[in-house]
Amino acid sequence: MENDFQLVLLVSCAVLLVAVLAVRLASRTGLPALLIYLAVGLVLGEAGLGIEFSDYALTAELGLVALALILAEGGLTTRWTTVRPVLPFAAVLATVGVAVSVAVVAGVAYAVLGVDARTAVILGSVVASTDAAAVFSVLRRLPLKSRISAALEAESGLNDAPVVVLVVLASSDAWATTSLLEGVLQVVLELLGGALLGVVVGRLGREVLSRAALAAAGLYPLATVALALLAFAAGENLHVSGFLAVYLAALVLGNSPLPHRRAVLGFASSTALLAEAGLFVLLGLLASPARLLPALPEALLIGAAATFVARPLAVMVSAAPFRLPWREQAFLSWAGLRGAVPIVIATIPVTEGLPGATRVVDVVFVLVIVYTLVQAPTLPWVGRRLGVVDSGRAVDVEVETAPLEQMRADLLQLTVAPGSRLHGVYVEELRLPPGAQVTLIVRDGKSLVPGPYTHFVTGDQVLVVATSAVRDAAEARLRAVARGGKLARWNGETGG
Repeated sequence: MENDFQLVLLVSCAVLLVAVLAVRLASRTGLPALLIYLAVGLVLGEAGLGIEFSDYALTAELGLVALALILAEGGLTTRWTTVRPVLPFAAVLATVGVAVSVAVVAGVAYAVLGVDARTAVILGSVVASTDAAAVFSVLRRLPLKSRISAALEAESGLNDAPVVVLVVLASSDAWATTSLLEGVLQVVLELLGGALLGVVVGRLGREVLSRAALAAAGLYPLATVALALLAFAAGENLHVSGFLAVYLAALVLGNSPLPHRRAVLGFASSTALLAEAGLFVLLGLLASPARLLPALPEALLIGAAATFVARPLAVMVSAAPFRLPWREQAFLSWAGLRGAVPIVIATIPVTEGLPGATRVVDVVFVLVIVYTLVQAPTLPWVGRRLGVVDSGRAVDVEVETAPLEQMRADLLQLTVAPGSRLHGVYVEELRLPPGAQVTLIVRDGKSLVPGPYTHFVTGDQVLVVATSAVRDAAEARLRAVARGGKLARWNGETGG
């Protein structure tokens, strides 16, 4: 038993190191790291090293928790000021657009593959949702126009919720007795309940974290992620959308004045990476290579219907009230990446014992691999051709906050990144609000106490002390100057 544990530990550590290296490889190739993780799982599985794993119930449970962690990271790192203008469109695309996609793919599956209506709806549902991990990992490396990037991130964070509710409903015994109107009403109520729960948990968590003086800085990241997962767990127990709850709770927390913000976001990103790697390795272990090749024709057909018909139609219908330019609609259509979400959700019908459910898993598994290989590497080229890449986008600044409890002040820390318009700005030109002061600059490993005519240069590490009353205004001013230079206010840049 002890030897088995040591072997599991050895393999787990090796897989974790591969996951870390895969991020570097993915950044060079443009492919999501998920494909590498899947490959690792396949190598370890029955056709490789011979590890046999077929526990769909465990995969579904762990998969949902892993997706919650990934959504939590997405919410924490999404800026409300960026996503707010596109939130109505993203919400429509994540609901009405999903409905359109489900209808199209289900219709193709029913008419061409000859499956029953229930299986067709499940198949249409599991491929309707874009994947948060794939979208975040690929698109955040592209300097897209802020509206496009924000729309895709918000949509990927929101559209998992209706799909999960629909698949759970279709997989349950209630499917035979639930009318279309009752099903729609149930989906709407679960989404509204999840949204309300997420906002409430996020706001309560914000008050707790802003008032609590925790014993160590490392406790703040743990508390923040735990609060987001609390929203997910509470949603699942209250039978409302846990996915929507965790994303909105994390969105509220991520846009609050979090103590030790950089540490919180770093911890959330590392946790999401671990969850993503473990999830995809597990899915690779679950896959049976002997069944994948026969599933290829059906996967190509369903994938083509989803990618070239359902997704463009969903975007077009959702964008109609918002008058989005056709170029942006085209990119949004092509950027509907799929990853872990369809595969994990496809395991739910298997755990419910539905006939032919493993066939759905195999089709979705092959579909994700094939169409990710086609779509992900071409996104930069497609973005440039459609003119949605903004190569001159100003570099934002990440401000780290640490509370100074007894002084009722906060210590703000930032780095002047390459491309930041803080470069060349004098301290006097920052025009920080009264109560905020630049106290120290570390340049080339040497510390200097700045004066009014000290200017910032790329690579500077800057410390600013601000009273609690003006902390938000000081941080906003630093962001504004980082984006718009010393004339940021005249250019309409507020630093939100």
